[in-house]
Amino acid sequence: MAEMTTIEMNDGFALGAYTATPEHGEAKGVVVVIQEIFGVNGHIREVADGYASHGYMSIAPALFDRIEPGVQLGYTEADMGRGIDLAFQGLQMERTLQDLQSVVDYAAAYGSVGVVGYCFGGLLTYLSAAGISGVVAASSYYGGGIADVLEQQPQCPLIMHFGELDAHIPMSDVEKIKAANPNVPVHVYAADHGFNCDHRGSYDADAASVALERTLAHFAAHL
Repeated sequence: MAEMTTIEMNDGFALGAYTATPEHGEAKGVVVVIQEIFGVNGHIREVADGYASHGYMSIAPALFDRIEPGVQLGYTEADMGRGIDLAFQGLQMERTLQDLQSVVDYAAAYGSVGVVGYCFGGLLTYLSAAGISGVVAASSYYGGGIADVLEQQPQCPLIMHFGELDAHIPMSDVEKIKAANPNVPVHVYAADHGFNCDHRGSYDADAASVALERTLAHFAAHL
């Protein structure tokens, strides 16, 4: 079953969240799916559905609700520009991390909590692993800006995924990330930014499949 619902934040704000649950049996744990700059759009809902199909309750919080409810963007140049504005100029990082803490606190009532995020969500996944209590494991996909926050270190098992063809995240940044996190598996694929999203031209089925397999194994070991 999947539905849009709301989760109460620590200041009383009702944040939207897409929640999907396994069709059969009890959930093995909870996976919080952190959105790209495009909001909780069709792709992110499909990702959440995918984790539910693998036996996890999944929750995709609509982080943009703080500034504009119900944002669902596509992948045109105009959509990308608007998404960047919403994520990096509209949202306040401290408030967003507090919201993610509230989501994790809510999710913990249903089982151990893992976090996975993509693009903007990949950065937030790294920061969640470093600073949000209750996160048991995390998997970060092509998070831009991680190289700028390496003073924050993960406090739970983390794996990371990058594309070597990604013009947004140069390999020099990936090497910095590896050097700062020697105990964190950092996987690099012959793929571009957004390789997990089958709604984009940069989708790479092979890279997406291997990254998902690694993420599911990571969650199975820790959740």
